[in-house]
Amino acid sequence: MDDVALKPKLLRLLLREYIPDEKHPFRNPSELLYVVFSIKTHKLLSEWSPQSTDQKLIVEWKSAVDYWVNRLLTLASSDMPDKCWAGICLLGVTCQECSSERFLASYSVWFSQLLSHIQPPADSHFVKAASCASISDLLIRLSGFPNTKKDGTSQATKLIQPVLKLLDEDSSDVFWQEALCLLCTIMNFFPFSVNRHHDSVEAAITIKIMSGKCSASVLKKLGNALCLLPKLKGDEDSWSLMMQKILLSINTQLNDAFQGLEEEARSKETMRILLPPGKEPLQPLGGQAVSQEISDVGMRKPEQLLVSRLSTLMYCCCTMLTNSYPVQVPVPVRAVVSLAGRVLMVDGSFSQASYPSMSTMKQELIYSELPLLQLHSLEMLFAIVKGLHSQLSSHVADVIRLLTEYFGRCRLPMLRIKVYSILKVLLLSMGVGVAIHLSEEVVTNAFMDLESFGDARKGTRFGVHANASVETLPQSRQRKRKQASMTESLQEQPDRDGLEVAMPQNPAELSVKVAALEALEALLTVGGSLRSGSWRANVDYLLITVATNACKGGWAKEEKSIFLCDKPTPLWADFQLAALRALLASLLSPGRVRPPYLSLGLELFRRGMQETGSRLAEYCRHALLAVEVLIHPRALPLGDFSSTIDNYEGLSGKVPENVTFQTRTFGKGIVEPESDDDLYKNWLENDDEMEEVPVTESERNTNYTAETSAAVSGPSQVKLPDESEPGGIGIWCHCENRRR
Repeated sequence: MDDVALKPKLLRLLLREYIPDEKHPFRNPSELLYVVFSIKTHKLLSEWSPQSTDQKLIVEWKSAVDYWVNRLLTLASSDMPDKCWAGICLLGVTCQECSSERFLASYSVWFSQLLSHIQPPADSHFVKAASCASISDLLIRLSGFPNTKKDGTSQATKLIQPVLKLLDEDSSDVFWQEALCLLCTIMNFFPFSVNRHHDSVEAAITIKIMSGKCSASVLKKLGNALCLLPKLKGDEDSWSLMMQKILLSINTQLNDAFQGLEEEARSKETMRILLPPGKEPLQPLGGQAVSQEISDVGMRKPEQLLVSRLSTLMYCCCTMLTNSYPVQVPVPVRAVVSLAGRVLMVDGSFSQASYPSMSTMKQELIYSELPLLQLHSLEMLFAIVKGLHSQLSSHVADVIRLLTEYFGRCRLPMLRIKVYSILKVLLLSMGVGVAIHLSEEVVTNAFMDLESFGDARKGTRFGVHANASVETLPQSRQRKRKQASMTESLQEQPDRDGLEVAMPQNPAELSVKVAALEALEALLTVGGSLRSGSWRANVDYLLITVATNACKGGWAKEEKSIFLCDKPTPLWADFQLAALRALLASLLSPGRVRPPYLSLGLELFRRGMQETGSRLAEYCRHALLAVEVLIHPRALPLGDFSSTIDNYEGLSGKVPENVTFQTRTFGKGIVEPESDDDLYKNWLENDDEMEEVPVTESERNTNYTAETSAAVSGPSQVKLPDESEPGGIGIWCHCENRRR
């Protein structure tokens, strides 16, 4: 609605019908949602109009907005909590939506009104929470005006002590979350206002984290607030000091948690890395007084607090490693890897004889929460790998050693998924050097996780193939005949409603398979061309079989998934897409032979492209374009051949005129250009059926060429052989003889 004449009328209608006043009660809080929607949709508070607008309409609109603001200030001053809450909430919306001129003229009055509700005498908690949210909106809008930075810092300074007192109160999670959001807003937009209160803020946040009274969502916001403290100064020392405090606090909590569950030497080694001999000990996180208070609380219920404390501190570590920072800082990679290793290496096998005093209840509690702690440790490793990329090269051996040792014992789906994701990032960021060391680990575990998608007709289990060598696979002619029959059966097979290969009912199991396919895709992308022996042929066979079986029952419908832990549950369509992505990597990754399952892959991509409007169809269309060079190798530009001729001329002068090249012939004469559909069938023919035609030379080189002549290979009728072919060697030697 752009008619300026209607906007003041609609605004007055909202005030009359939905906004309470002194005489009328507040009917339904849910009606405020409609009011906010109308305000934002129609921009009823913007007071913007074209220059040609009648001045009378502009005055009328300004009068309506004045009436709106006065009503809200009256409600915010009400003694009735519901009316006060409504006025405060709508005042926050007004801070966002009003014109710049009105905001600059009124924000000081609005700030004073809102500040009074978070200071003693205390109002109800939901009024305080609404006040914190509206003040956050006001400060965010105020930060957008460069000329108000100084005044904004002055106003934000007034909020620090009241907000810290709010965090010290016993209240609901919603109240604490709004107070923390306000504190984070101040630190983000007006950091200078917190500098004088840095130690107080750190102590308040630390006490709240260690208290054990907060939910997971509040602990996450506390962690975010703690990670913002180094940005107040923005220098290298502030970041390093906070990171060291967090790591030392994690190590202290691990000492209490794993007493009797790990070797003592491991904890001592980690402490030496965190605090080398001769280095002066740091103040604990939050200060010495806070440390003593935390210790007293922990003595009352140590087992219940360990996991929540460790989880939050590890989250802080991950956040500091992945978030941006104004200056470059040194990352303590060894310390992070050592702490993660302490958690990952605990598996219950260590004897407790040296610590008989450890209670059975504590031991059971630690073991029950150990998967969660190991997940957070893997996230720390993931943050290191993601944050440093190729700069991790000096420490990558320690990370690989830790992951390979842990992966063999890891069985829970959420942990295997995280390990796969770390391996994937390692492969893509570090390149082929890491692929050499990780290929065996990735392939072995991927075969184990994907073995349920083996060839159901023959009862094949991919776990058997994982240790097979290339020599155990069928020879070239047998493989080609097998491919032809598999292609025909795939083309003749209609889509069926039910899948022949049982779809995993557990979403976690499906997620593991998707993660395994993504890791294989990364391995083929980076290290597919490695002359590594057996794993490439086995992986190619695995991927074509998994993709074929995943798509046997037709293409999955892309429906909305169920959300668990704020992450979408993988659908069958996601698994099909992951299988096709890995298959395309298998086809495109360079190898010692041409792709052995190109025909089957093309058929899958063509079928998938028919599912118009889906992600699968879009990707299959992309895949067909990507493999175009494999389908039509003779369609490559001829510039390469001319450059090859130029190279030969540059090395040996001019090619002798008496050197002739004959076309390659087959048993039935010269081959006519094949159609696109017949090209792959010709690839399936055995090379032994080709007729060898010698290359003729001049008489003075007859004896030499008799030893080196060979059949010219290649699809084109006339070509210069390269050095890798017998003909190419003969030409090179002949040219050298002529130069001599």
